[in-house]
This record gives sequence, C-alpha cells and structure tokens, in this order.
Amino acid sequence: MLVSSLITPNPPYKALIFDCDGTLADTIPIHYQTWSKILESVRVNLSKEWYYQHCGISALEMLQILKNRFGYEFDAEEVAAAKQRYYRTLIHTIQPISAVAKIAQEHYGTVPMAVASGSHPSTLEATLKAIQLHQYFHTVVSINDVKKGKPEPDLFLLAAQRLGVSPQDCIVYEDSEGGLEAARRAGMRSIDVRIV
Repeated sequence: MLVSSLITPNPPYKALIFDCDGTLADTIPIHYQTWSKILESVRVNLSKEWYYQHCGISALEMLQILKNRFGYEFDAEEVAAAKQRYYRTLIHTIQPISAVAKIAQEHYGTVPMAVASGSHPSTLEATLKAIQLHQYFHTVVSINDVKKGKPEPDLFLLAAQRLGVSPQDCIVYEDSEGGLEAARRAGMRSIDVRIV
C-alpha cells in the first residue's frame, strides 16, 4: 500500500512514539465540534481555521491564548471540563486513522511504543479504547504528566524515558506543527502523518 509506505519508519530506531488526536485517531473534527459548541455558550466564536492552527497544544494553553489574544472572559477550567464531558458523549463515533494504526499494529511486540499526547488522561484513555488501540502501547503520557505541553519536548522525552530508550533512537508520529517542533526539540526523528 503506497500510503503506508510513505509513513513506514526507516531504520535505525529502537522505539516509536505516537501522538493521538489527528495521528492515531480521527478526532480533530469532533474536537472542533465540541470546542465550538462549548465556547459558544460563553460567547466565543471559534473559527475552524484558528482551531486547526492551534489544535496541537493542550486545552488550557489553547484557552489561555484565546483569552489573551481576543480579550475573552471565561473560566478556562470550567470550559475545559464542559468540553471533556461533551466530547465523551461523542467518543463512540471516533475512527482510527487506518494507515497509522496499521504501523502500530505491525510493530507491536517488536519495538517498545508509547503514546504522548497533550490531552487530559481520561480523554486520552477513552479515545485509545474507542479506536481499540490501547493494548499496543507500553506507556501513555498525557498533559498531566509534564509541566509543559507541545511544542516543548517534555511529553516525548518522558515517553522515551519510560520506554528506556534514548531520544535519538525514537521516531515520533505527529500531525501538528507544535508536535513536530516538540519532536525536533527532543532530538527525535519525526514522521508527519498529514501526508496520508
């Protein structure tokens, strides 16, 4: 399959690290739908273009940028919690991104693998279970495990540490500019799955 060959990791590597939203799981449209609906309730108009440019960062970071840049007034933690609740009602509709899921399935048992995502841990776990991929990963790193999210390298560095592999021996699968920058700062090679 041509698509899969475009994202097949090239040796040498000792571990694979995957982002979740937009990489393993086709969640970005659902995240936009839920953010848009919840933010509308606090009189924030979220454009699709703006969201797609910022969707690689954590929820609270994104909300803070919205507040700082546009002067909106709302409780970021309350909005994030409401968004998580609404997202969970739609989680059964999420599908895996098949070409990337296939890479994880093919490498299961041959190299250690991790998920490193800026999502909240309960949302991340529920998403991985919904797409039936959670069992393939040795560890899952969420935004709650680190001080700074992407584009800082913390998520990927912690994933490598938990896998017992040097950063330079990891390949990261990502779909956002922030995530690709985080991989670069971590000293890891990366594959941009937006080509599939």
